[in-house]
Amino acid sequence: MADAVRLILASASAARKTMLTAAGLNFDCVPAQIDEAAIKAEMLRETPNIEASDIAARLAAEKAMAVSAQFPEALVIGSDQVLALRNRVFSKAATLGEAKGVLEQLRGRTHELVSGAALAQGGKVFWESIDSAELTMRNFSDEFLTMYLDHAGDRILGSVGCYELEGFGLQLFDSVEGDYFTILGMPLLALLAELRSSGVVMS
Repeated sequence: MADAVRLILASASAARKTMLTAAGLNFDCVPAQIDEAAIKAEMLRETPNIEASDIAARLAAEKAMAVSAQFPEALVIGSDQVLALRNRVFSKAATLGEAKGVLEQLRGRTHELVSGAALAQGGKVFWESIDSAELTMRNFSDEFLTMYLDHAGDRILGSVGCYELEGFGLQLFDSVEGDYFTILGMPLLALLAELRSSGVVMS
């Protein structure tokens, strides 16, 4: 097993770090310095009806390649998540006021979460995976929304959907269909399978 290979997560996401740590991986975190908003805006401008999966895959690959260029001998994990409601793609809210607006739009409706992952070495991506989940928010009251935002606080700004399914945010939903790890932000099972296949972790 090539246990000497350095593994790097090209992300500052607390959820992704927690997932990989819980899975027993040893890795470093080096957040990718890319302009996600600009890349996403360019893709939407060029292809207005672009699939959310294409955006998630591109951003995951860009993150992996950016950090891999800095550390060419390492194996770099890039990952990204996109939320789509019909033809609209959402970005992370910057304030709780924006978060309220996002949740008002998602309330009573079904949206899609698409998570992508990529592995790069020597500045090139050699593996990619995409998975999606469908989540239906219940038609909660304005009073519940206010209470939820007060309870959740600024930490939900790290989630594109302004919720933490692993916590109090679960109360926002009527139904959830899809892989739990995909919802948290990474197609983890597919990634672990590839790392085993590559000999990075024990098979």
